[in-house]
Amino acid sequence: MLKAENIMTTEVIVVAPQTGLKELAALFQQHNVSSMPVVNDQDDLVGIITTTDLIDCDKTLHIPTVISIFDWVLYLESEKNFEEQVRRISAQTVAEICTTDVVTCSAQTTVTEVAELMVQHKVHLIPVVDNSKVIGVIARLDIIRAVGV
Repeated sequence: MLKAENIMTTEVIVVAPQTGLKELAALFQQHNVSSMPVVNDQDDLVGIITTTDLIDCDKTLHIPTVISIFDWVLYLESEKNFEEQVRRISAQTVAEICTTDVVTCSAQTTVTEVAELMVQHKVHLIPVVDNSKVIGVIARLDIIRAVGV
């Protein structure tokens, strides 16, 4: 029976809790991933961050209504308030928006159990941990490859 250790990716891209959201967005793009484990200075798993978390963070940004007359832009709402919101979001860190209740598995967890965890918790990536340390990750595509679909 296949175990998590047989299908996990061991070269894991991780991010620190104090990483800014602008840097996080660049990491997602640079590594072409949509989820990353969040680890502290001792390399302990403390959360998981996804592109959805990043997008949801921006939902609180209220873009002001503007009108343009003869090449002039007139704000119908407070431009200052909008600028403050942009600064606030830009100053946020991974720790402020990541999920801290992380679904994990061990290296000995069966692939079937990993698949069940993904479905049950509606997640696309499961960190494989050993004593709170991330030793690998399993994505949905890894499951599909393992079962030969």
